[in-house]
Amino acid sequence: MLALAGLIIGALVALLLQPSVPAETTRYVAMGMVAAVDAAFGGTRAYLDRTFNDRVFVLAFASNAAVAAGLVWLGDQLAVDLTTAVVVVFGVRIFQNLAALRRRLFGG
Repeated sequence: MLALAGLIIGALVALLLQPSVPAETTRYVAMGMVAAVDAAFGGTRAYLDRTFNDRVFVLAFASNAAVAAGLVWLGDQLAVDLTTAVVVVFGVRIFQNLAALRRRLFGG
């Protein structure tokens, strides 16, 4: 319950303050958001499967964000757009977790 309250308060503060993100970091922030959504859906799936571990969740969140940012940075250094690869990989994982959540909640 405390985590949900923190999430709601953080979202409200972001909506009210509307912080700006420098143009050169927007791709990194976007990849961090994709990694966060992946971790959130994975954590929800693990919670419903009764296998949730808060340490694993935090580690997955941090490592996903670090790998995503690292790949985008590497792509920038090599002048190759690796952002698409990151979005595809995390996108597939997000949709797999959503499908598992749907099956768990609604059957089938």
